[in-house]
Amino acid sequence: MWGTMAVAGWKGAPMAMTLESSAFRANAEIPRKYTCEGDDMSPPLAWSGAPAGAKSFALIVDDPDAPDPKAPKTIWVHWVVYNLPASTHTLAEGASRRLPPGARDGKNDWKRMGYGGPCPPIGRHRYYHKLYALDVELSDLHEPTKAQLESAMKGHILEHAELVGTYQKGRG
Repeated sequence: MWGTMAVAGWKGAPMAMTLESSAFRANAEIPRKYTCEGDDMSPPLAWSGAPAGAKSFALIVDDPDAPDPKAPKTIWVHWVVYNLPASTHTLAEGASRRLPPGARDGKNDWKRMGYGGPCPPIGRHRYYHKLYALDVELSDLHEPTKAQLESAMKGHILEHAELVGTYQKGRG
């Protein structure tokens, strides 16, 4: 299936959790409507195969190609979400504007809450949508950054799935 990736340090053996989008395939172009050149709304996401014992999910979307894929200098964070309920297995298009009850936003690298779509200054960038199944519901992290969320998740990741999409401005 699309987008599955193993992560070191899992509490259990690798399973088959997958993450996909009805808007784009793994390693394919993210449609313009989900970017700064479009409606800047989060794409639809769906996952399956979550491990038994998952109490919540966390999602991080980032771009390791910033600012220029030929000379990357930073990983730009587009979206941080945690405490997605264990009963949740989809996020509808634009879900960043209406998260499921109990889910909480963190800060992206624009220093704001919610989703900020692809907006690469130069070249074609890769956007990693990383979903984590956790064995706990995290305490209130008060608008965490990606690093703060990753620290809070340490030792609680049961499984991880990943979906990568690409985008280049001014195309289409």
